[in-house]
Amino acid sequence: MIKAPRNKSDLKSVRSILRANMPLPEVILWQRIRGHKLGLKFRRQYSVENHILDFFAPAIKLGIEIDGDTHFRNKQAEEKDFLRDRFLKEQGIIVLRFTNNEVRCSLDSIIYKIESIIKNAHPLLISPSRVPEGERRSG
Repeated sequence: MIKAPRNKSDLKSVRSILRANMPLPEVILWQRIRGHKLGLKFRRQYSVENHILDFFAPAIKLGIEIDGDTHFRNKQAEEKDFLRDRFLKEQGIIVLRFTNNEVRCSLDSIIYKIESIIKNAHPLLISPSRVPEGERRSG
C-alpha cells in the first residue's frame, strides 16, 4: 500500500473555508467528538490525497463523513463517494457515513458507533469516565 499525501498544502485554503462554513450537522457532531471527548484526537476537514474528510482520527485511521440532504438525489455523487471510499479503504482508512438527518435525530447512536470502533481499534482509549455524565449507557 502506497501512503497517500495527507493534508496537502495546496488544499489548506479549501480546508480552512470548509471549517469556517461547517453545516449545522457537522457542528453538532464536532461538539461531541472534539477535544479528546472520545479518548482520542479528531481533526476537522482533513485531506488524504485530494479527498477532504469531514472528520478524521489519525490514531486509528477513522474517517467520518456527514452527507448533506441533497447528497442522495444525485447518482453521480453516489458513484464519486463509492470510488472515494474505496480509495480511502486502500489507504487503510475506515470510513463511516452518516446523513444530516441521522446526526439531527440519532446523535447518541452515532456516538455509540464511533465509540465501538474506537474500542475495537484501541480498547484502552475509551473508558466510561470519558463519556459525559448524562450520556452514559446502561448495559
